[in-house]
Amino acid sequence: MREVRVFAPATVANVACGFDILGFALEQPGDTVRAGLSEGKEVKILSISGDSGRLPLDAAKNTAGVAVRHFLDHLGEERGIEIHLEKALPLGSGLGSSAASAVAAVVAANVLLGEPLSREELIPFTLEAERAACGAAHADNAAPAMLGGFVLIRGYDPPDLVRIPAPEALCCAVVHPHIEIRTEDARKILRREIPLEDAIVQWGNIGGLIAGLMKGDYSLIGRSMKDVIIEPVRSLLIPGFEEAKQAAMDAGALGCSISGSGPSIFALGNDRRKIEAAGQAMQAAFAALHIDSDLFVSAINNQGPTVLNSF
Repeated sequence: MREVRVFAPATVANVACGFDILGFALEQPGDTVRAGLSEGKEVKILSISGDSGRLPLDAAKNTAGVAVRHFLDHLGEERGIEIHLEKALPLGSGLGSSAASAVAAVVAANVLLGEPLSREELIPFTLEAERAACGAAHADNAAPAMLGGFVLIRGYDPPDLVRIPAPEALCCAVVHPHIEIRTEDARKILRREIPLEDAIVQWGNIGGLIAGLMKGDYSLIGRSMKDVIIEPVRSLLIPGFEEAKQAAMDAGALGCSISGSGPSIFALGNDRRKIEAAGQAMQAAFAALHIDSDLFVSAINNQGPTVLNSF
């Protein structure tokens, strides 16, 4: 095998009440990597498309290159990897752009070498890439991008990940308003101390959400998608958030919140037509404020990355 192309999906992290411990994968959009083996030991990024020139070709500064470098070093592999990265995810959107690149690249490298590791075993390399990108090895984008479905991060030392397949009818609308929020800025404003009564509400909601997903109880999923700790603070960074959320709920969404650190907003539902209407309603709310946006409507991706072809 000389080359392989791999698609890795966008992800929604936090899922309202699951800050830093829960995420899920979408079927679309996502990033694609074309990778091949090389005789030298280097990891090289030969081209990047779809990023308007914003991402570095230096493999040591790009999550795709960082993940593959850690993977090859772990195996003691003498050959290198050459990468072509096709970005379809907007940068800084709250949709796991850096994680998708890392996952697609390391899965491609693993396939090229005959798949010596399972996908679960590849996750630590993607976490190192996330650390390089944002200073912390958060798994709530990388793990669902790698494993598909919903993933609960129970702990990190060692990584303790619980995959939760999505109920069959669950679908998602994501609206990406054309504003920029840096992850570090979205973290700086968070409270370090939380009232006990808020924590109790949040614990109940995350427990209810996990139970609802496992039981396929859509009513419970909707009742549990409430964030009393993070959303009230971060939503202040997103003009029109409250209007967009209310529009989604009025259109029939089960629940609506911020995707990752924003600015994207997601809504979940169990009726495709309603969730499409919810997405359009969110877009209209932003348009009323003269904010352009992109809309993605997707089923939940229960598979994770896809090997598109190899040759």
